[in-house]
Amino acid sequence: MKYNQPRLPYPVDALQPVISARTVDFHYGKHEKAYIDTLNSLIEGTEYADMSLEEIIVKSDGKLFNNAAQAWNHIFYFFQFAPDGLKEPTGRLKEKIDEQFGSFEEFKKKFEEAGATLFGSGWVWLSCDDKGELYITQGGNASNPMTDGLRPLLTFDVWEHAYYLDYQNKRADYLHRLWDIVDWDIIGIRYS
Repeated sequence: MKYNQPRLPYPVDALQPVISARTVDFHYGKHEKAYIDTLNSLIEGTEYADMSLEEIIVKSDGKLFNNAAQAWNHIFYFFQFAPDGLKEPTGRLKEKIDEQFGSFEEFKKKFEEAGATLFGSGWVWLSCDDKGELYITQGGNASNPMTDGLRPLLTFDVWEHAYYLDYQNKRADYLHRLWDIVDWDIIGIRYS
């Protein structure tokens, strides 16, 4: 198998009460594992077998794209959290957020709104272009901003399996609570 599921950098109960250990176990432990296992079976013996995961996302479509993007998206999502991480952006990223969105609080409102208003399942993203300009985008299913030439910085998963065990149908509550565990040091590194 080319791709392996990385071990989370924190215990499964570390994100409680925002994300329960049960959700982490199902979401990362089972859903993510299935995406990686399927991805490995789909690329075996194909031109994609020697590509990076990012290349597969940009160059593929259909079932292969869906599994590659979902594998990448979930790792990206879970590895942006830390129970005791930096709670607000700093440096150039903070300046850019303030410049483009008015303030960090305004950015959070717009980001939550994008997640809450996405019809069906998918992802809401903060990304940047090669000039450092920031974009909030929403995309259904396995979408990933790399397919539009953007570099992802932050994402919130709005598939029901990301929040239903903990929040039932209250997607907006889930989105609002995620700020408590986002580690802005990680997001800042992704921006720089």
